[in-house]
Amino acid sequence: MHAIGVDIGGTKIAAGVVDDDGVILAQTRRDTEPDDVASIDRAVAEVYRELAADFEIGAIGVAAAGFVSSDRTTVLFAPNIAWREYALAARVRALLGDETVRIVVENDANAAGWAEFRFGAGRSATDMLMLTVGTGLGGAVIVDGQLVRGRWGVAAEVGHMRVVPGGHYCGCGHEGCWEQYASGSALVRDGQASLVAQPDRAERLLAMAGGDPEKLTGPQITQAAHEGDPLAVELLATLGRWIGEGAASVAALLDPELIVIGGGVGGAGDLLLQPVRKGFADQLSARGHRPEAQIELAEQGNEAGIVGAADLARV
Repeated sequence: MHAIGVDIGGTKIAAGVVDDDGVILAQTRRDTEPDDVASIDRAVAEVYRELAADFEIGAIGVAAAGFVSSDRTTVLFAPNIAWREYALAARVRALLGDETVRIVVENDANAAGWAEFRFGAGRSATDMLMLTVGTGLGGAVIVDGQLVRGRWGVAAEVGHMRVVPGGHYCGCGHEGCWEQYASGSALVRDGQASLVAQPDRAERLLAMAGGDPEKLTGPQITQAAHEGDPLAVELLATLGRWIGEGAASVAALLDPELIVIGGGVGGAGDLLLQPVRKGFADQLSARGHRPEAQIELAEQGNEAGIVGAADLARV
């Protein structure tokens, strides 16, 4: 029997039927409104009905960007969607009217990390840290083959470790969180600032942004870096250093054998990965007297949330 994985984004959901080997057999998607949580419930129910018409489905795993309760039914808080103590599993079940289908809610970074652990870059590891570097910075922790959720279900929110006291304001309500320096949003913020502060070095990036610094995007920076633009390469190196240095702090606590970097910025490849590795090595405690974690890029791509959520719905 198959499972459906649903990956909920800010304006859409993507869903797929996933077999026991992590292979997606069919996919679909729906547009949603982040401020209309009922539209998300309806979209999840719709994709289930569409996919269940052709496959026998025993479980639905829903990957949500937010704090998820320890019983995996409720989104306690989400920064970009209007979920507050929201009983997502129960609301979707009410729309389905089917008590036989198992419905599980998972944090989206946990889902992506589990996909990498089971079927991707971490399939040979036992202890792994996954960092999803996108709009924010998500994390997943695997210890001795088990996903670490914590007592209340909100473990591995590494993006909200405080790294710069009095630093950039974060959507979580605090200042100086790691994700304010190690995320796609941080890359764009620093890039836009560079266009204003260093116009003599920013001709290529400014042209890509149509002459408006506010329209610069992360993919544009990555493209320019691949083309050899020095400023874009420097921006990615700065981002990579922040990721690597923070990962060294996490390694001091968890001692993983593998750190996997996923999310949208992974498209930068070695332009990001090499600075990550250097930042990690420079800050790793007792270096030279301990084994060091490997640092690799994720393999599952944009489908990681779907695959991981479906597989975790079976557990």
